[in-house]
Amino acid sequence: MHAPTPTPPLKGRGLSSRETSERSNSPPLQGRGRGWGLSAERLAQLDGFARDMRKDPTEPEKRLWTRLSSSQLGGHKFRRQSVIGPFIADFFCPQKGLVIEVDGDTHDILADLKRDAAMNRLELKVLHVGNADVIRNLEGVCENILRTLELMPDRWASPHPNPSPEGEGLLEQHSKGTEF
Repeated sequence: MHAPTPTPPLKGRGLSSRETSERSNSPPLQGRGRGWGLSAERLAQLDGFARDMRKDPTEPEKRLWTRLSSSQLGGHKFRRQSVIGPFIADFFCPQKGLVIEVDGDTHDILADLKRDAAMNRLELKVLHVGNADVIRNLEGVCENILRTLELMPDRWASPHPNPSPEGEGLLEQHSKGTEF
């Protein structure tokens, strides 16, 4: 007697959207800002580059990350070496849409202008800081970043598309003694 041949799973059944994308070499769904119209292969390549860059940051990137990590700068959350479209941003604050690039002496200004324009089309603001500024004046760089963040509106200031039932959560906070 022959064992029945197992049927292959339906596309996407039991697989993450990333795994499904990799199998079909098509862009994954846009969840969490991913996809960008790039192939799964290209996204995986960019993710690998970003992971390598996180493992081996430059000295200025290390120093700046000590101040941006763990929401230390005004409570703003940052990501390091974040894939945004076909680019890898040194630091990214998704709530405000701020990209911070730490530039060295050998930066290609023309390439930066094109990249900044592409980021602006995605409604992101790019702030460039020099390696020397981070090394010599980290406090001043952080003050400039914080001032920029404070002037920017939250990207998701509109009401949540699925709000909680009327008043729910407010009573919970009030019972814990939270003042409004």
